Amino acid sequence: MDYTDILYAVKDGVATITLNRPDKYNAFRGQTCEELIHAFNRAGWDKSIGVIVLTGAGEKAFCTGGDQSAHEGQYDGRGTIGLPMEDLHSIIRDVPKPVIAKVRGFAIGGGNVLCTICDFTIAGESAQFGQVGPKVGSVDPGYGTAFLARVVGEKKAREIWYLCRRYKAHEALAMGLVNAVVPDADLDAEVERWCAEIMEKSPTALAIAKRSFNMDTEHQRGIAGMGMYALSLYYDTDESKEGGVAFREKRKPDFRKFQR
Repeated sequence: MDYTDILYAVKDGVATITLNRPDKYNAFRGQTCEELIHAFNRAGWDKSIGVIVLTGAGEKAFCTGGDQSAHEGQYDGRGTIGLPMEDLHSIIRDVPKPVIAKVRGFAIGGGNVLCTICDFTIAGESAQFGQVGPKVGSVDPGYGTAFLARVVGEKKAREIWYLCRRYKAHEALAMGLVNAVVPDADLDAEVERWCAEIMEKSPTALAIAKRSFNMDTEHQRGIAGMGMYALSLYYDTDESKEGGVAFREKRKPDFRKFQR
């Protein structure tokens, strides 16, 4: 596959996958997801690779989720909602290598979900985390909700989704969404240190450990699959579409006028 939306690089046994749409705050469209899936498969089953780093190009954003300009009821790719999110989330969990999210700037919406699913999240001080789904007529009815509750606790997960607040890097660290926070200038070096430590460990032991962690929440894959069908039906409603229209018109949405 020739990549247009991501960058792929390998150094010292570390594969770095970079979302390369900085003009869109690294929001993903259908093509982006397909490239990410391909790259994770490529790195995940390459025995010379010991760690995978997922990051975003530029200083402003790690990832801000689905590209709203490609969303009018459905996104622009395959899958239940026009984005193969089930496949993307699954491959991050399924590859037998630790995956590190390296975050500068915004990790919002679907970007926050990616951070939640990755084995580790290491953030620069500029990082901001949070959800926007209920503000724009969307939600992640799978790992982004159920698994988030495992990571940060039930009460905090509900706060994140129901209120759609933003959380600075040290707040995310305190709730357990992030493993470490460093100045932005030190972020690359910090991630390299974590990768070097991982590369010294038994790859088979790490793969078994990852599988073992995943087994405890594997039922959430079924929740996500069913939830995406509900989300697809929701996207066809005027209530959901109001979120996208208001976003493009740069106004506050009025969801309740469409409530059934």
